Amino acid sequence: MKILIIEDEAELREVLTRSLTAERYVVETAATYREARSKAMIYHYDCLLLDIMLPDGNGLDLLRALTEAGRRTNVIILSAKDSIDDKVAGLDLGADDYLPKPFHLAELHARLKSVLRRRTRNGERLLQCGNVSLNPETFQAEVEGRNLELGRKEFDILVYFMNRLNQLVEKQTLAEAVWGDHTDQADNFDFIYAQIKNLRKRLKEAGAGIEIKTAYGFGYKLTLV
Repeated sequence: MKILIIEDEAELREVLTRSLTAERYVVETAATYREARSKAMIYHYDCLLLDIMLPDGNGLDLLRALTEAGRRTNVIILSAKDSIDDKVAGLDLGADDYLPKPFHLAELHARLKSVLRRRTRNGERLLQCGNVSLNPETFQAEVEGRNLELGRKEFDILVYFMNRLNQLVEKQTLAEAVWGDHTDQADNFDFIYAQIKNLRKRLKEAGAGIEIKTAYGFGYKLTLV
């Protein structure tokens, strides 16, 4: 899961980055309205952690711009402005939650998991495709109840695909989601090919009822066998 932290306070931004990275999120950051708008319009994120008061703009204006552009994503507002009007305005503009500063990191993690679970898995903790189940919160994978050992990136790739069963996924889109925004500058995607090859092997050896098919010249698609 990829998160964009939009926060102008450097110390808090660093704390959030370290905390979320430790929880195995792919984390990107923006310190200004201009930087945040540029990233949010170009890249896809599973959730924005959005401060309202930015040095060169207002976070609510960013929400409005994203909605108008059809760039729908999960949003949790993190702001010291704890007024009812701001909460109502943010939620009306499409925010999923509002967490006033200061807050405990444990509460942020809980709310983030809740938002992602609600949006991507209809409130369920487990992802299920065929005889394969994944728990994105405990990083456990099973095939018919038997443990499936996966490397970190293999697990992240499988989570991404299982949230998009039967959907074609571009190589660049997959790379940005699992490795971060900077991968759009990569000369090639050999690092993806290697991970996909290993993941296919593990799934086949475990008797998984799903497979990752290649769409030549485009990317990949997860299907049921």
